[in-house]
Amino acid sequence: MFDRARPATHCQNPGPGPVLHWMRREFRVQWNPGLLLARNLARNSNQPLAVVICLPSSPDRPSTRQREFLVQGLPELEHRLRALGIPLALLHGDPVRELASLVRTVRVGAVTTDFDSLRPGRTDLAALARELDALSVPVWEVDGRNIVPCWLTSDKKEYMARTIRPKIHRRLQEFMDDLPAPAPLERPWDPAQHGALPEADHNLTRTWARQGFSIPAAIWPVAQDQAGPHERATPWPAGGESAGEKRLRRFVQRELPGYATRRNDPVQDASSRLSPWLHHGFVFALHLALEAARSAAPQEDKDDFLEELIVRRELSDNFCFYEPEYDSLGAGADWARATLDKHRQDPRYALYTLEEFEAAQTHQPLWNAAQLQLRTQGVIHGYMRMYWAKKILEWSPSPEEALHIAITLNDRWGLDGMDANGYTGVAWSICGVHDRGWKERPVYGNIRYMNANGARRKFDAAEYVRRHAGVEQARLFAAMKK
Repeated sequence: MFDRARPATHCQNPGPGPVLHWMRREFRVQWNPGLLLARNLARNSNQPLAVVICLPSSPDRPSTRQREFLVQGLPELEHRLRALGIPLALLHGDPVRELASLVRTVRVGAVTTDFDSLRPGRTDLAALARELDALSVPVWEVDGRNIVPCWLTSDKKEYMARTIRPKIHRRLQEFMDDLPAPAPLERPWDPAQHGALPEADHNLTRTWARQGFSIPAAIWPVAQDQAGPHERATPWPAGGESAGEKRLRRFVQRELPGYATRRNDPVQDASSRLSPWLHHGFVFALHLALEAARSAAPQEDKDDFLEELIVRRELSDNFCFYEPEYDSLGAGADWARATLDKHRQDPRYALYTLEEFEAAQTHQPLWNAAQLQLRTQGVIHGYMRMYWAKKILEWSPSPEEALHIAITLNDRWGLDGMDANGYTGVAWSICGVHDRGWKERPVYGNIRYMNANGARRKFDAAEYVRRHAGVEQARLFAAMKK
């Protein structure tokens, strides 16, 4: 697993104490290179291993529904770890302070953790590394999110997919291999020798109450039997490794065939719908890629899916990792910022506030349907998410406000929000990231334009509106010219 790891501290020699794996992005036992590295370090030094999760004190990171989706998977995670002789400790509060305190208390010899391309996670890791360097405790960061580790693919922000694709494919076969299943540890954690660990508490309401705030009812987690408000409810699996594996198997075996022709149709919803499990690390993209590549699906379907899963997804991590302003207008190319500035004062057909967007109260039924799908199901089909973000640009007083609104709604309501894919997708839609200049238009300038008529030409947009916003909105949409 060392080919997926890099040191976060100057100190790289493990001490005599136990090993901690700080699980912060990849919440699974199987197919987890960070956990495998931690186990190897513990075995080689004849020390016990514990896994630590720290739920931050902020009620917004992760969002309510993301936190619930994560917590749903913790009992299974704890059960699987216990079978390997690995205890799970669940901390609450600032992760740097809590982890540093635990390292001192149990006299840890080494720490491993998951790679995170986003600014909050990188800031936390850098701060923890400084603290533990002073204690001569090494920290290893392991990329269990990308198939080719982000820092090995490229040492700079890539311009677009065509520039990163050959760099990924150059090393892809080096990493396209099965990971071994973790074996039980010979030396279990002994509280008398190493100290007692905080017990894991999976009750969401109790953990929030301990931190002094309550769950906002307006953004309560996605219901288990939820669907669009105007279609029959269908089961929505809960968070967890087994649920992610079940969804993976269903997609690869039943739905991958035909993916190339159906994937851009939001009515057929032929996407993998695995983004919530990938985001929470319940599923490793490597496992999914290998299962897809080995499947009996037509090669065209496999090629299209693997392009999305590997090249496009890893391009997003590259963007966030090397672009400090990934969630601001400064992330845009010079041409994009210039064209948006030029059209800053253009009259808008409509202007909406964050609250109006959030409540799906715009004049356009197709946009409202996309927002209602996000609120109800926690996801939006990829094509509709692009349309959704571009209309926020068109109906906001400034590009900065549009970016803020799109990110806020996606992070608040999306089960796959607060993810490199989300930030990159919004930046593509509003700031022209990974894109080129197009025909100049009001408000957009040379940013790529999308409208409802384009959606009508691609799929049954009226049916999409009916499913997610109701019959009356569908009739209104059908009567609209644009």
